[in-house]
Amino acid sequence: MSLFRKLFGSKTDSSKEELKSEDRGKYMPEIKLPIDERFTINFKANGGKFLYCENLNEIFQNLENILEENSWEDKKVLLIDKQLEHKFKNSNLQTTKLLSEATFFLTTCENLIANDGSLLISSNQIFEKKLPELPINFIVFATTSQLVENIGEGLRLIKAKNKQKIPTNITTIKHFKSSDEKDFLSYGSSAKNLYLLLLEDL
Repeated sequence: MSLFRKLFGSKTDSSKEELKSEDRGKYMPEIKLPIDERFTINFKANGGKFLYCENLNEIFQNLENILEENSWEDKKVLLIDKQLEHKFKNSNLQTTKLLSEATFFLTTCENLIANDGSLLISSNQIFEKKLPELPINFIVFATTSQLVENIGEGLRLIKAKNKQKIPTNITTIKHFKSSDEKDFLSYGSSAKNLYLLLLEDL
């Protein structure tokens, strides 16, 4: 911000504040919400449970709360990401690599898609497993820097990040409600009971 704007204030800022949404003409484009706000609204509308965390301590505390809330303290977690296993090594999680033993799945994702509130994942997270094969309960660890506008942008980032070998099995998780609430658009998709631990890293 310039020194003059600090001293004298900005006319543009005050004029923006004065222009309320009801004063705008009906043909004016809608005011676009920030990307994080749009993601949160759409994610919750899909049935996801959202936990915003400012640091790793809050991540660990919220993870404990999720386990306690669902009585998963003695249940096994499917954890196939080595880096994530190292990050949560002090969380007293009972890990397993066997799908049949797991009550919930702890994973990361590629990106968070703002325009529909979905999570973009790939073989980096789920290897070659199909979504219906995985436990119904998901806990996803992600950061605010993973927020993107749409799937196209997410796919471009995956390609840019993995130039040597592009991951396979790229898919989105979008429906976090029980099957009785599904509509025809979600037919064939696997609904998950999903918690998102979102770490602020920007």
